[in-house]
Amino acid sequence: MSKHKTYDVAVIGAGVFGAWTAWHFARRGQRVVLVDSYGPAHSRASSGGETRIIRMGYGADELYTCWAQQSLRRWKEFFAAVGQPLFLETGVLWMAGEDDERLRQTKETLRRNGVAFEEMDRQALEKRYPQIGLEDIRCGILEPNSGVLMARRAVAAVVDDAVRRGADSRNAQVVRPTGSGRINHVLTSHGEVIAAGHFVFACGAWLSKLFPGVLGSRIFPSRQEVFFFGIPAGDTRFVAPSLPTWLFQEDLVYGMPDIENRGLKIAFDEHGERVDPDTQSRIVSPAMAETVRAYVARRFPALKDAPIVETRVCQYENSSNGDFLVDHHPEMENVWFVGGGSGHGFKHGPALGEYVVGQLLDAAAAEPRFSLETKATTQHRAVY
Repeated sequence: MSKHKTYDVAVIGAGVFGAWTAWHFARRGQRVVLVDSYGPAHSRASSGGETRIIRMGYGADELYTCWAQQSLRRWKEFFAAVGQPLFLETGVLWMAGEDDERLRQTKETLRRNGVAFEEMDRQALEKRYPQIGLEDIRCGILEPNSGVLMARRAVAAVVDDAVRRGADSRNAQVVRPTGSGRINHVLTSHGEVIAAGHFVFACGAWLSKLFPGVLGSRIFPSRQEVFFFGIPAGDTRFVAPSLPTWLFQEDLVYGMPDIENRGLKIAFDEHGERVDPDTQSRIVSPAMAETVRAYVARRFPALKDAPIVETRVCQYENSSNGDFLVDHHPEMENVWFVGGGSGHGFKHGPALGEYVVGQLLDAAAAEPRFSLETKATTQHRAVY
């Protein structure tokens, strides 16, 4: 690629948001370059890792239910087109205890939007899922058509297809742009010039580092630790469909069945400490390991003494309340922010990319919840 080539759009960040944004631009015939410091869905990215949940339930928040529906259709169409079956229909089981308001809101929203689900009381859960310890759990709903995306490979497939459609993809570190009004280029850390008409920064936890003045106090990267527990030899109770992907809202815990023989995946959805995505330790803490061990023993008694066979430390890039950020820079009119995935964003990649392209090419109506002005400097999480 010539450093003097001028693009219609430069997308900085090749996670799920950037990959799908570049894909949609390429599909529209735009000259687009996708740039990432470490490569698509690299190990430090929020989009890195093998698996991510795709579910329709968002309580009363119909916006994200509709986007999840749209995105699942697009993911499935895309995987069929490229011949890579990277969606696993494990089903997603929501469980609730004494406070089942969110579950009731979810059911109402799913009904309004035609999403299939099955309701289960405690007795039905005990019969269907005897391997789950149901202490404090009273009821649940199962989304049978939801499941798991093979995240890292899915992002790589989207980038590859964007390149097939004419996009350029390259590894380079873009330095912080400066100036005001329209800018005509950005520089890499090696002094190369990337010229474009628009610049879309979809760099997740790095947004607050690249734009500290605007986003340093509005994007909150948090440390998130993930664990995999080994399944007993010959035990099929922890493989889908015997065990679906599952979430227990009140405990803020989620997990997945044994996928590709990696073990039971489990993580706490509480926001961890604020971190720097470049320098944070990628080794899990002994304290969290013990907390997770105790939880697994409680919820999955057969895994009480199971070994931890794999761990991962990644990060969320949280907005103040969990809504996405899609808006232009307040001083650089052709620089756009795309981020705030907030731990739930991966599934929405296809819909978000289409939304971004609609904003830049079609002057489509903007969703007020995604605006910069709605992003506060203190966290009050509202989207789960």
